[in-house]
Amino acid sequence: MSEATGSLADTPNAPAIASTIPQEELDRLTDEIVTALKTVYDPEIPVDIYELGLIYKVDIADDRQVAVEMTLTTPNCPSAAELPGMVEGAVASVGGVSGVTVNLTFDPPWDQGRMSEEARLTLNLW
Repeated sequence: MSEATGSLADTPNAPAIASTIPQEELDRLTDEIVTALKTVYDPEIPVDIYELGLIYKVDIADDRQVAVEMTLTTPNCPSAAELPGMVEGAVASVGGVSGVTVNLTFDPPWDQGRMSEEARLTLNLW
């Protein structure tokens, strides 16, 4: 697999990897991937998965393959079979993305502290 070149997640102590993707293109891909992720909703919750904090990491490789690490609100989530495919489809629709891999993880487990202020406001969770 190609080296990771861009990431939407902060990785402390990770070595800096020089990207062959021009910064302007990397910024565009990042913005458009986030926009695409915000179109995916858990069918039971009226907040997109990005604002819910279900996306843990997004890496963009030099060959523009995108790896998404995500979780669910619970391992027994009724949408567990649907959401990864929805994420894959949304990210794959971004121009310039050559492929998408979605990996589910439950480590660390999701909690409400991962939600954005916007999600908390929408769900009235203060």
